[in-house]
Amino acid sequence: MPDDALQLLLAGALALVLVQVAFLSHDSAHRQIFHSAARNDWTARVLAGCIAGMSVTWWRNKHSRHHAAPNQVDKDPDVQLDAIAFTPYAVAKRGRLGRWIAARQGWLFFPLLTLEGIGLHSSSVRHLLRRDANRLDRIEAAVVMSRIAGYVAALYLLLPMGKASAFLGLQLAVFGVCLGAAFAPNHKGMPLVPAGMKLDFLRRQVLMSRNIRGGTLTDFALGGLNYQIEHHLFPSMPRPTLRQVQPIVREYCALHGVAYTEVGLFASYRIVVDYLNNVGLKARDPFQCPLAAELRSASGRDLA
Repeated sequence: MPDDALQLLLAGALALVLVQVAFLSHDSAHRQIFHSAARNDWTARVLAGCIAGMSVTWWRNKHSRHHAAPNQVDKDPDVQLDAIAFTPYAVAKRGRLGRWIAARQGWLFFPLLTLEGIGLHSSSVRHLLRRDANRLDRIEAAVVMSRIAGYVAALYLLLPMGKASAFLGLQLAVFGVCLGAAFAPNHKGMPLVPAGMKLDFLRRQVLMSRNIRGGTLTDFALGGLNYQIEHHLFPSMPRPTLRQVQPIVREYCALHGVAYTEVGLFASYRIVVDYLNNVGLKARDPFQCPLAAELRSASGRDLA
């Protein structure tokens, strides 16, 4: 095998390893691995900061808000992105070029994920270098920035500039696509919750989440996030247990008339692309769907 091809193959392999490290950091941050909360927290810090080069503090803050209110337009940071519009209102605020892009953002979504690796590192550093950072944040900032700088320096010391740049670019692109492709099917294209709407815990977590069918390979490739409904109901439950409780959760949802969504992986990607392409088009109300009717019904019961 030519040396150039081998270097790129190694870059892709490293990206896949770092994706699994990120999944393990996610599990540890949710305190799924050890009985000790402190041991979980420090494991998450080491995996994220020292190995993956990301801030677990930044991620936990963002991810906790997502778990508290998935797909709620005024609370979930995952539906408040600048690059992607999730509501007709977000599209309407854009200029002509922005609306043109929004009409095609479903097709652009996966290519944009090639930049997700850079975005994760950048967001981590910005969060850790903020003015009100505490002592622990400053220590984490030193660790994360040392890891990023050391990795880049090692590449350019060991490889010619062109090969080092290609290695770094491919590694970041594969990392971003694989990580983003694992998170994308979970909530995108599911109903959005209007600002201020109150829901009970079961409906809030189940109706806005989507499971992905598959076997052991799917479980590994998606880091257990394919059991998104179970994960949102029991965020500290260890990843291997989610498959075991799935039949119980599905039966409970059926008993209480709560829609339980599960599709294949590629079907989920088609749903995501179609949804993103049609946000703001055809004057479509994102809440006009069977699940939204259930949301309204649940909300009415809560307010009654």
